[in-house]
Amino acid sequence: MKLVWSPETASKSYLDTVKLCEKFKESEVAEFLSAMAAGWNAKFIVESWSNNGPIITSFGLAVAARNTGARHVCIVPDEPSTVQYTKAMAEIGVSPPPEVVAGEAEKVIPRLLGLDFLVVDCKQREFDRVLRVAKVGNRGAVLACKNAWQRNVSGFRWNKALEKGTRVVRSVFLPVGKGLDIAYIGSTSGKVVTTNKGPSRWFKHIDQQSGEEHLFRK
Repeated sequence: MKLVWSPETASKSYLDTVKLCEKFKESEVAEFLSAMAAGWNAKFIVESWSNNGPIITSFGLAVAARNTGARHVCIVPDEPSTVQYTKAMAEIGVSPPPEVVAGEAEKVIPRLLGLDFLVVDCKQREFDRVLRVAKVGNRGAVLACKNAWQRNVSGFRWNKALEKGTRVVRSVFLPVGKGLDIAYIGSTSGKVVTTNKGPSRWFKHIDQQSGEEHLFRK
């Protein structure tokens, strides 16, 4: 199984987010992530949020979750943050609201099994540890780091940040907002099941319609 791109769902989610966030400035990150999560038909979206931080990304992910029927979980540091986050989402009329889980993100993430779309904030010191302990589903996952400009200067590399054995199928850095670094990964184990008992090789295939690049072994 793998994630499959749907341009129609991506476009709908993008436009819905534009409408919801029209009164906010610099909302392109929310719109872009909303389109990505919906376009990849994410079924389990996870993000983290810090007290008094920008909340607009959650609006976009909530729109995507509504369009794909996904479970949407936001991790906040404590109970006061839960109240603040829930109130902010209610005030803008986000429905249904995301699930809110209070606790340290790196301790909560391992309990959220099977996620397929994860957004972390590079301003949070533990963002790399959160990436390392994420448990993705058997379709793989899309991992997104926002506010990534400063982090990239420090020499961040996906293959070093993720759990050993994770297969990074494709990654890209985009000049959206303060930088978005995105990776499409296989299952956490990075293993590809095959019935061929002889020597195997990796092959690259580019979808002529979507332009997607896929890696497979046979």
